[in-house]
Amino acid sequence: MFGLGPTELIIIFVVILLVFGPKRLPEMGRSLGHAIREFRTAGKELQRDLTEALEEEEAPKTASTSKTTTTGESSVKGG
Repeated sequence: MFGLGPTELIIIFVVILLVFGPKRLPEMGRSLGHAIREFRTAGKELQRDLTEALEEEEAPKTASTSKTTTTGESSVKGG
């Protein structure tokens, strides 16, 4: 985990505890959790939108390809 050992993590936690105090830590944890949740939701929405856009872009290509194939087959059969 980023090259941090247990000793470094304890020191970081103690410094945070001294700076913010024990009463602010739960509030900060909730805020952090809410921010992470919102970030994940936004990422999923972006991924869904991009997937839909790509599918819409490929749909006309598939339709034009199938028309060409159908026309090509009919001319081969007729010829």
